[in-house]
Amino acid sequence: MTTQKKPKNIDVNKTTSPQQFDYDAVVIGTGPGGEGAAMGLAKTGLKVAIIEKHSAVGGGCTHWGTIPSKALRQSVSQLIDFNHNPLFSENSREMHITFPQILKHAEGVIRQQTHLRSSFYKRNRVSLLKGEASFIDKHTIQITHEDGSSQSITAKTIVIATGSRPYRPADVDFNSGRVYDSDTVLSLRHDPRTIIIYGAGVIGSEYASIFRGLGVKVDLINTRERLLAFLDNEISDAISYHLGNSGTVIRNGEEYASITQEKDGVVLKTKSGKRFKADCLLFANGRTGNTDKLNLSAVGLKADGRGQLKVDRHYQTDIDNIYAVGDVIGYPSLASAAYDQGRLAANFITQGETHSHLVDDIPTGIYTIPEISSVGKTEQELTAAKIPYEVGKAQFKHLARAQIANSTIGGLKILFHPESKEILGIHCFGTAASEIVHIGQAIMQQKGSANTVEYFINTTFNYPTMAEAYRVAALNGLNRLF
Repeated sequence: MTTQKKPKNIDVNKTTSPQQFDYDAVVIGTGPGGEGAAMGLAKTGLKVAIIEKHSAVGGGCTHWGTIPSKALRQSVSQLIDFNHNPLFSENSREMHITFPQILKHAEGVIRQQTHLRSSFYKRNRVSLLKGEASFIDKHTIQITHEDGSSQSITAKTIVIATGSRPYRPADVDFNSGRVYDSDTVLSLRHDPRTIIIYGAGVIGSEYASIFRGLGVKVDLINTRERLLAFLDNEISDAISYHLGNSGTVIRNGEEYASITQEKDGVVLKTKSGKRFKADCLLFANGRTGNTDKLNLSAVGLKADGRGQLKVDRHYQTDIDNIYAVGDVIGYPSLASAAYDQGRLAANFITQGETHSHLVDDIPTGIYTIPEISSVGKTEQELTAAKIPYEVGKAQFKHLARAQIANSTIGGLKILFHPESKEILGIHCFGTAASEIVHIGQAIMQQKGSANTVEYFINTTFNYPTMAEAYRVAALNGLNRLF
């Protein structure tokens, strides 16, 4: 991030300025980043508008990304639990549900989320404007409506929160009817028996779990040598094992040479000479920032090769009255972080210099089957930095609650400093991992002696619970010290 000088901030008690604008602030995009910015600005009394090019609010998070994929995953996870539950499987045959059928549940969740998010703007008197936004100058935006008409609005401050979309290489035909990306796969209306997933990042791995859980044969093509290599190695190995054990075939270190459609399927050929054939292909390798239609050149801004904008620590671009938040600025590209970025940008716009910032340790949640979540450092990061650490582990199969729920796969790992006992990392694999990790995160955020692994043995947990894994892991780790 580049460092910019402090802007002239908006006086929330002043309704006029040397130049009269239609709005004090305009936000482009209604995803988590745009929502966080709009709510933060509106609650200080500013006149705010938000622009959305799609028919409903929520952005990619609500309509094509986080919400639908997690809703699909939940349905498939419940199906797997039903088919493997001895209470049901002994006297009934295995249930089969198709991808289009589980999409109905996701569509219902999307409707509820859209209605909820729309109510936020109404309640906070934020003007919702529909259409495609593009810059005329640093204070003026043109909105092109679906019917071709347009209007121009002015604002003192503008926040870009346009999100991202799946990367589509020019040599892949996405109009063939058999090749999808993570947005268009939600329009899949047939029941494939086989699928190739190209790209084994978070999105590819999550969809591999979803399709394999539906009984679809999955070839997962990983362009890297290790699955989800940013994770702690032990967790990466665990998800690789469980995906493989479920029947997913993982091909590491492969890149496509060509993707072609045939009469009865789609064929992917790798640069190493391998060929794969399936009913359809999901291309899930990278994303691009949605900046190409903003006419950035009109204000002197330029996106990088991935469509992303550079900002400083206050999310201010090179143009003093224009800010950017969310996927459009790159890392960490998380819905949770995007909302906070929008909120922090709004704080700076209205208050000037602030000391608020994103937490240093942002939790990661990956909704594969089983689920993954982590916060803090991995073992390999600590080793590379020459920071001594000890490991405490708890296996879910030893917890009464996991046995009761028949959710015995996975476990919890705590990394801590052997002398200070400071918690350095939490890594969880298994049912409700993304919930469980927040207990450790809360303690990690404490200062001084409050952030030690000993907290978990000096407190009392409900019994039986999955949270009890913290006590088990803490005792396991402390017993290793000498």
